[in-house]
Amino acid sequence: MITATRSIITWIASTWLIFICFTARAENGYDLWLRYKPVTEPALLTSYRQHASEIFLNGNSPAITVAKEELSMGLKGLLTIDPSFVNSFQKNGALIIGTPASSSMIASAGLQKKLQQAGQEGYIISTIRINGKTCTIIAANSDHGVLYGVFGYLRLLQTRQPVISLNIISAPRIQLRMLNHWDNLNGSIERGYAGKSLWNWNQLPDTIDPRYKDYARANASIGINGTVLTNVNANILALTHPYLEKVAALANVFRPYGIKVYLTAKFSAPVELGKLRTADPLNDTVQQWWKDKIKEIYELVPDFGGFLIKANSEGQPGPQNYGRTHADGANMFADALAPYHGIVIWRAFVYSNEVPDDRHKQAYNEFVPLDGKFKSNVMVQVKNGAIDFQPREPFHPLFGAMPKTPLMMEFQVTQEYLGHSTNLVYLAPLFKECLESDTYCNGKGSTVAKVLDGSIHPYAITGMAGVANTGNDTDWCGHPFAQANWYALGRLCWNYSLSAEQIADEWLRMTYSNDVTFIKPAKKMMMASREIAVSYMTPVGLHHIMGANAHYGPGPWTSRMQRADWTAVYYHKADSAGVGFDRTIKGSNAIGQYFPGARKQWESASAGDEKYLLWFHHVPWTFRMKDGLTLWNELCKKYYAGADSVKWMQQTWNSLKAKVDPERFEQVKKLLQVQHDEAVWWRNSCLLYFQSFSKMAIPSKYEQPDGTLEYYMKLKSPPPSKD
Repeated sequence: MITATRSIITWIASTWLIFICFTARAENGYDLWLRYKPVTEPALLTSYRQHASEIFLNGNSPAITVAKEELSMGLKGLLTIDPSFVNSFQKNGALIIGTPASSSMIASAGLQKKLQQAGQEGYIISTIRINGKTCTIIAANSDHGVLYGVFGYLRLLQTRQPVISLNIISAPRIQLRMLNHWDNLNGSIERGYAGKSLWNWNQLPDTIDPRYKDYARANASIGINGTVLTNVNANILALTHPYLEKVAALANVFRPYGIKVYLTAKFSAPVELGKLRTADPLNDTVQQWWKDKIKEIYELVPDFGGFLIKANSEGQPGPQNYGRTHADGANMFADALAPYHGIVIWRAFVYSNEVPDDRHKQAYNEFVPLDGKFKSNVMVQVKNGAIDFQPREPFHPLFGAMPKTPLMMEFQVTQEYLGHSTNLVYLAPLFKECLESDTYCNGKGSTVAKVLDGSIHPYAITGMAGVANTGNDTDWCGHPFAQANWYALGRLCWNYSLSAEQIADEWLRMTYSNDVTFIKPAKKMMMASREIAVSYMTPVGLHHIMGANAHYGPGPWTSRMQRADWTAVYYHKADSAGVGFDRTIKGSNAIGQYFPGARKQWESASAGDEKYLLWFHHVPWTFRMKDGLTLWNELCKKYYAGADSVKWMQQTWNSLKAKVDPERFEQVKKLLQVQHDEAVWWRNSCLLYFQSFSKMAIPSKYEQPDGTLEYYMKLKSPPPSKD
């Protein structure tokens, strides 16, 4: 979706590919965070080797087989030794891996209480004495738990953690940890910025790309256990037998790694594919058609996870076409999937151009009355915010408002509204900001995370998903640092208590270097990057002012679209009096959908959280901010600080040249230059546009825009750098 006019970006991409091809020793990013580079610290290397001098890992299940492969690969790379898998003690320092069922040593080690805490998918890593010898045990209740434990142990080595005395109990906080691929059958990816789809549908099922296994390895290493292969704007061909055979081939690759496959389904498939006259979910013939189709799927994929459905949203057909509710539609799928223990994930991203109410309110209005009417194997998937994956938005009011219906988080890992693959924006702070938001649905402390994991409402199923940012680019994600967002999604699905800083630290150590003089500044840059992007894109609560369709670059002037709620002017409502969307009781009253404790932080324009000022209030250009500046001067301050901060990111990265491999250093350096150009483009475009309403000057202390508003309105990509 990035226009051809973005010549500088195209040049960077082509130059980088050529650079990779002609540099034999290139660090091209393909290995992600599983590089397994040798440990060079002598004391640590000696300790690691001692604790892995012998390995007991019995069993031959598919999961154990890939666990053994991964452990062998990891230890060979990290410790430069060929692991010795044995059956009896010979030396001190044994590594004992397995389940109580597969290992008598684990069964008799007194670990029952810890294993109970680990649950079915979790693991423990403990240092214990057996027959007078110090041993490290990696134990789990299932073979896939063992695999997760192996990855957990290798992460300790990769990040240079001591292994002398371990007492780790690690269990996932969320049951279903998923990637949603918006991949089309023709190889394109909706909102994809890293090449084409990973799935070579034309070659499947006969040709299995080795990349599929590496994709599964990467996901298993961070605990992801589900993947939706197809776009939510579904294609009925995905449900035909030839394509289901291709799906089965992928499922066979992913199964040893504990990953189930899911598909999207077009609600009108019985009409378009089955040639029925209707797709009414209460029609017996329609119900039978879906039962037959689902039986066909399970015959090919016995552990098929289920369906993700987008219905009655953005032109997609759904139950409302037949006068039925979302619950009617979801329950039809649920009944057909139930005999196979499958689930249906029903998206709450619904809004209608025909409904005159604030788009912020529409999902809540449609779904809250249906609470308790969904079958037990239905989850409702809710975006983190009520509009659409904005650089910053308040948490969705549905969280906490449906105690009888399992709600599943939908984050976006791909950077649709955050500069695509040209901007370095670390998203863990965004994810954490939402997860730690207090809904007040059950009093203070009722965070979004506690809603999701069933702590507040006893959900039988829990889940969290992220719209994937992977493509067939060599480095998977288009931007080397975009890999961190994939990594962060998985780590937070497993344990949302991890801090964004801790996750960044892990990722930097595994992906780049354990050199603290590299990690400290690089981590500081990552941690600041999201706030920087908000500053030069949508400060003080502005939202949805990106360019039309591609959502790339500034477009606050966007007004002529197929529907009003796709325009920018719908959201910022700038006029001579001020700017912002009034969602208070005097306006749309979207704020009334939140519980009183949460609502309180936004109700007052003067005393509320200024990060969301223009999200909830329309205020004058002369409105006085808490720092004493007028709103207009605050916007100027934010936009200029954002662009200047990208310059700081450039300087930080340039200072790390000696500590990064030259290939990835140059790639990130060039992309940071593009990001700076884009930040200036955003700054100048937005301030000139809003100035046309405020009639106020940009303070003279700032560098003035070098073009007119008309000039910037014609741009489809940032002007070439002047640096």
